[in-house]
Amino acid sequence: MQRVCFLLRVRGDRIDEYRERHRHVWQEMRTALSAAGWRNYSLFLREDGLLVGYLETDDFDAARAAMDATDVNSRWQAEMGDFFEELDGRSPDGAMRPLTEIFHLA
Repeated sequence: MQRVCFLLRVRGDRIDEYRERHRHVWQEMRTALSAAGWRNYSLFLREDGLLVGYLETDDFDAARAAMDATDVNSRWQAEMGDFFEELDGRSPDGAMRPLTEIFHLA
């Protein structure tokens, strides 16, 4: 199993709306994430817009590819892209850069 942590930055003027959108994540999106192998997926948002994501999966590249192949993910990414800084033309999923795990207490 892989534990994956990544960072993104939510635009300061969109933080409240970003929080609200995640109170109502589409059931279709939740189902697709689970089917693609995303487990224990959490997002943490700091007041300054720093977003920390964490998930567990058997194969992160495969899990991302499975989501990329879904229509619901395309729609979600299109709606959520404007919430983030520094995407440089990428979708939020495409801008995720996993952090290197250096310690884990099991």
